Amino acid sequence: MNDIILLKLGEIVLKGLNRKGFEQKLMGNVRRRLVPYGKFKVYCLQSTVYVEAAEENVDMDAAFEAVQKVFGVVKVSRAAPCEKDKDAIARKAIEYLHDDMLRARSFKVESKRSDKSFPMSSIQLSQYVGGELAEAYPQCRVDVHEPELTVFIEIRDLAAYIHAAPVAGAGGMPVGSNGVAVTLLSGGIDSPVSTYMIAKRGVRLIPVHFFSFPYTSQQAKDKVVELARLLTQYCGRMTLEVVPFTHIQEEIRDKCPEEFFTLIMRRFMMRIAEKIALSNGAKAIVTGENLGQVASQTMEAMASTQAVIDLPVLQPLVGMDKEEIVQMSRKIGTFDTSILPYEDCCTVFTPRHPRTRPTVAEVEEAESVLDVEALVEESLQGIERIHVDLEGMA
Repeated sequence: MNDIILLKLGEIVLKGLNRKGFEQKLMGNVRRRLVPYGKFKVYCLQSTVYVEAAEENVDMDAAFEAVQKVFGVVKVSRAAPCEKDKDAIARKAIEYLHDDMLRARSFKVESKRSDKSFPMSSIQLSQYVGGELAEAYPQCRVDVHEPELTVFIEIRDLAAYIHAAPVAGAGGMPVGSNGVAVTLLSGGIDSPVSTYMIAKRGVRLIPVHFFSFPYTSQQAKDKVVELARLLTQYCGRMTLEVVPFTHIQEEIRDKCPEEFFTLIMRRFMMRIAEKIALSNGAKAIVTGENLGQVASQTMEAMASTQAVIDLPVLQPLVGMDKEEIVQMSRKIGTFDTSILPYEDCCTVFTPRHPRTRPTVAEVEEAESVLDVEALVEESLQGIERIHVDLEGMA
């Protein structure tokens, strides 16, 4: 049966004169997301994006699942189009919702007329189609207050559309509509969630991972690649920048006071992330920091690490508790990978008694024995870039 996918827009409808650009960005993201499932026609009318099969043998089931994870969409419906005629609409509803009507014990019909030239009011159309459905499926009673099934009819510019209840979309803004940022991606639970949350605000992300071989293993690196791959279903394809970090950590271990190891390490991470950001036109750095979660995430510690850069730092998890972060990780599908027992560079040379409330001056003095610029440049020269999409590494 030929059907269509309807994507209802969220915040985009409030964008006024800029709205067209947001719609174009969203449609481009939808088209790219659907490439593995066949050829589709994607267009936008009346605050709704339409997805139609453009050839035989497209995987409409997979397409329906995929578009639910495209940011910028709040509701997704799989619908049947038909002629804008009451009898044609009733026949299509009886046919298209056959299985739904057999499963339900009660139903109602809700109609919406975007095309005001349609000769019946919304209430009249709902009553007419409801009567035809009740006659076709006598075991399913009408219940306008608490129905098991709601039949939706939309009278739009090009056709009428019949569908059951929509499913929730990902919400947010289309990725790429609010600029570019670098996101620090470790192998833990927090950073994939922070990446997801900033992507939801329409930001295209460049993930950066700090790799300290042989103190961290190839499996640890593969784990981060897999996390990046899982995130592409929301963020779109990305290029993971893997930064060699071993020499920097060894220099910190050999020359700096132990209590400042983690803080100095994070200052290097921020410097390198800013260099990567500036070279890619990115305007911010995203971290998974959560206030008070570990010693390096006190207000004083975060101030000391951010003091070395000028770009803004976005911290979407800063006020969440751990259980909220874990729940989000499960929701987006990264939790099982995040808890694999391969540690990242943040666990290398961990101080026994880390300084939790340092001053910026104290940390600057502690790292003054290092050739900061040379170490940063060395790491930048050794970056490995891995192109990742939902199908894997490219």
